[in-house]
Amino acid sequence: MSRIALLEPPYTDQAGAQLARMKPAGAEPIGLFRMFARNLPMTGAMHEWGRYELGRRLSLTMREREIVIDRTCALCDCEYEWGVHVMTYADRVGLSHEQTASLAHGGPADECWTSERERLLVLAVDALHKHSDIDDALWARLASLFDELQLLDLLLLCGWYHAVSFAARAARVPHEPDAPRFTDFLPGA
Repeated sequence: MSRIALLEPPYTDQAGAQLARMKPAGAEPIGLFRMFARNLPMTGAMHEWGRYELGRRLSLTMREREIVIDRTCALCDCEYEWGVHVMTYADRVGLSHEQTASLAHGGPADECWTSERERLLVLAVDALHKHSDIDDALWARLASLFDELQLLDLLLLCGWYHAVSFAARAARVPHEPDAPRFTDFLPGA
C-alpha cells in the first residue's frame, strides 16, 4: 500500500489537466504520476524536466536513454519504475531479454553487450551509483565516444532516475498491472 495516497478519479480540473499532460492519449495515469499530482506545483515543475529527459531533445538515443534508466532503477532496487520502463520501452528500443536481464542482474561484461557505447553507459551508471562520481579513466573512455552534451545528459538522466526511484520506493507506489518484475528477467531464464 502506498504511503502517500494516489489520487483517484474523479480528479479536480487542475489535477486532471496535469495528469492528462503526463500520459499518452487514452491511457490511464500511472500510480507514480497520481502520487506526484498530490503536489501540483511540484508536479508541474517536474513535468517540464521529465519531458526533456524522455523527449527528442535529449542528446542520447532512445535506446541509450533506456539503458541508463533501466540500469539506474535496477541499482536503486526500484522494481516499480524499472517495470514501467521495461513494459513501455524495452521492445520499442530493441532491448533483448538477455540485455534486460543484464541491466537488472548482470553487468557491462555480460556477453549481450557487444557495443562499446552501451557497455560504457552501464559502467557509467554503475560508477555514479556506487561512487557518485566517474573516475578519470572511465571519463576518458566515455569522452572518446560521447560529446559533452551527451555526457551532461547521461549524468542528469542517471540522477533524475535516482530521484524518481527514491520517491517510488520510499512512498511504496504499488506495482503497475502487467509490468514485469525483476524475477521475470533472471539470468538464463
